[in-house]
Amino acid sequence: MIDLFYPYIPKEVPDAVADVLKTRWIGQGPKVKQFEKDFCGLFQVSNAVSVNSGTAALETAYDLIGLKEGDEVITTPLTCTATNLPLLARKVKIVWADILADTLCIDYKDVCRKVTNKTKAIVQVHLGGIRADLSDHFDQHWHNPVIVSDAAQALGIFTGHYTCCSFQAIKHISTCDGGMVVCPDQATAYKAKLMRWFGIDRDKRIENNWQAYTKRKMTQDIEILGYKRQMHDVAATMGIIGLQHYREVIEYRKKLFNLYKDLLSGVDGITVVDGDVNTYWLLTVLVERREDFAKMLFSSDIDSNTVHVRNDIFDIFGGKRQELPVMNEVEEKYISLPLGMHVSEEDVQYICEKIKGGW
Repeated sequence: MIDLFYPYIPKEVPDAVADVLKTRWIGQGPKVKQFEKDFCGLFQVSNAVSVNSGTAALETAYDLIGLKEGDEVITTPLTCTATNLPLLARKVKIVWADILADTLCIDYKDVCRKVTNKTKAIVQVHLGGIRADLSDHFDQHWHNPVIVSDAAQALGIFTGHYTCCSFQAIKHISTCDGGMVVCPDQATAYKAKLMRWFGIDRDKRIENNWQAYTKRKMTQDIEILGYKRQMHDVAATMGIIGLQHYREVIEYRKKLFNLYKDLLSGVDGITVVDGDVNTYWLLTVLVERREDFAKMLFSSDIDSNTVHVRNDIFDIFGGKRQELPVMNEVEEKYISLPLGMHVSEEDVQYICEKIKGGW
């Protein structure tokens, strides 16, 4: 079976992780700081705060914005539920926007139709690695609505006020699980660091040799509500090495993606989903008779999957299919094919040959 997903673990990782496990620091320690520094250096960004998952990155961004019951948040239905479940937990009013037919990302024009003076935030998702263009149409100065970019599937794309990244098992680079929230300034980054560890300033703890009391006085206080969202040094070590392979990963995925596009060009009944900026996490196609297509692939030992179900039809979100014309049109057409470091050019050629044979 040619798998749809398979974790990419660089060969240097096992020895590097083993070295960390021999040290005092296997929790949050120096490797976490190095990972954040390396991340900012590679991507030329500032104020990046690591956490223990991409979902935690989104949770932190939503907390920093201060989302509360009654706020309106515009978001896309076509995404991992991790994008929208934290919104539900904050009891905001979710407003669903339609998607674009060519990229499957959120539709800027529909967002504009639905923005009100109650709109506290807009969440865009760079779906499958394709850059959503919402930020191009909104002023980037600090004001409402705040734009949160879910880049869990698009490592390397930074837009909006907050960008949330993921290092989950099958992402571009993996720390087994982990995330990063890129904040708009130092103040919010500092607050994010407090939020990820019970509201406690770890640097102050270190300055006081980890002692909570000196001469019967507290060495620090807790002023904001915090959680347990921090990354640990084992994961960070994987991330440090993964970043060193990032460009190689993107270039290889791009090569396979373009090979798919070339080989499937002109084939009736199938269209490759792409955008102006792409980090090539998914190879998604729109096909007629999707069930027959998937059965044909499976019979040829080729894995495929829709990956995401539109969120609005889950019971927890109300279970009602919204009137979103493009979403409704493509709902039964999109499906993803194998793409990643585990896939060879020969695999892509084989898959495309089977597709050309019909379904």
